[in-house]
Amino acid sequence: MAFAGTTQKCMACDKTVYLVDKLAADNRVYHKACFRCHHCKGTLKLGNYNSFEGVLYCRPHFDQLFKRTGSLEK
Repeated sequence: MAFAGTTQKCMACDKTVYLVDKLAADNRVYHKACFRCHHCKGTLKLGNYNSFEGVLYCRPHFDQLFKRTGSLEK
């Protein structure tokens, strides 16, 4: 049986994600290297990120950008 590949695409770079490099968060699939904060480009882990409208942020930048105003308005 030949390997047929995968059809899953990374939400950040839109390239194919293979099982060995797959990271799933918020019902979306990413490459481990593409799972980064939108603001500072820092590498994220499953335990230290937040997302807003599908955009990933590290916790400090999420707090700085959204929580300081008391609302999630951009």
